[in-house]
Amino acid sequence: MKFTFTSLVSLLILVASAMAQPVVQGSITHGGLQRAYRLYQPNIYTGTEAVPLIINLHGYGSQAFEQEVYGSFKAIADTANFIIVHPEGTMDNAQNQFWNAFGIPGGPDDVGFLSALIDSISADYNIDPNRVYCTGMSNGGFMSYKMACDLGSRIAAIASVTGTMVQSELSACNLDHPTPIMEIHGTADPTVPYLGDATQTFVGTEAVVNYWVSVNNCNPTAVQSAVPDVNALDGCTADHFVYSGGDAGSTVEHYRINGGGHTWPGSPTVISIGVTNQDFSASVEIWRFFNQYRLNVLTTGIEQTTKPSFTIYPNPSEGEVAIRFETAAQRTFELRNSLGQLLRSDSSKSATFRLHAERAGVYFLTVFAEDGIFTEKLVIN
Repeated sequence: MKFTFTSLVSLLILVASAMAQPVVQGSITHGGLQRAYRLYQPNIYTGTEAVPLIINLHGYGSQAFEQEVYGSFKAIADTANFIIVHPEGTMDNAQNQFWNAFGIPGGPDDVGFLSALIDSISADYNIDPNRVYCTGMSNGGFMSYKMACDLGSRIAAIASVTGTMVQSELSACNLDHPTPIMEIHGTADPTVPYLGDATQTFVGTEAVVNYWVSVNNCNPTAVQSAVPDVNALDGCTADHFVYSGGDAGSTVEHYRINGGGHTWPGSPTVISIGVTNQDFSASVEIWRFFNQYRLNVLTTGIEQTTKPSFTIYPNPSEGEVAIRFETAAQRTFELRNSLGQLLRSDSSKSATFRLHAERAGVYFLTVFAEDGIFTEKLVIN
């Protein structure tokens, strides 16, 4: 799972970093080791309200700076108002930076470090303890699963990109509560094979998904849909599987990248190990997934509010869509693009609401109603 940048990508990183908000570089001491991290605070953060925290973990042989750019959430955080932290792993005997998520006894206490890091960040920033999430690439995806198993008291949901679990970690997993899971994985991944490795040390992607479907008590039959092939030149397609109806409103989602490699969908292709899907942004989908869940809802077992009955049509569309509810009531609608930028905000008391998007692309429509907040994806051709 070694993951490194070329000099060209390093240059792109420097340019991107110069354009973005300053990143806080810090460190804490845990287990006798000084552990570093990079933290991004969006412009709109004021500290007056508690905000979510996303922990974004790098892959094996990579580091926080690379993950910060490759699996970037900055543009989304700038409008959605959450804080992102990119911690550093430790060095193994081969001098590759890694996370201790392979079921090997001993080694660094990465779960303890990340728990202490949450404490440290919460002391300096107004973090909502019910909205702490973990994601990562490759080895960082393995570690995200370990966080769900070993630090469930603090993690509301996780998302893994090109990661999985080793069999010993899966067998030892002890959940505190239903845990929403998203797995994004390419069928042609040469590093973490989709079907698992020959020794079955790396559990196959579908087996891991099925495990979480089972423990969350989700519907074992997924709702499957093809991701619109908006980029026919990327050499792959994607299918989306949603296993809903889990305990306390939990779900499991899986994006299968047909022909995809060991890559982060929507990222620069010059950093790829194999084919990179450009039909959707993994970062956008991960935030959309995380934004649904609160730890206190999952731990109390009280199911989230049932989604109100409404229909969006046509979807995909050529620009105009209609949202029809069963009853008329006061509701607010927000339309955002794939970067999370607010494009339009309206209110209506009628049972039918129409909106128009001029440009082709993927959009997210959020409905604010008395019985909850609900987001649906729109595709404009």
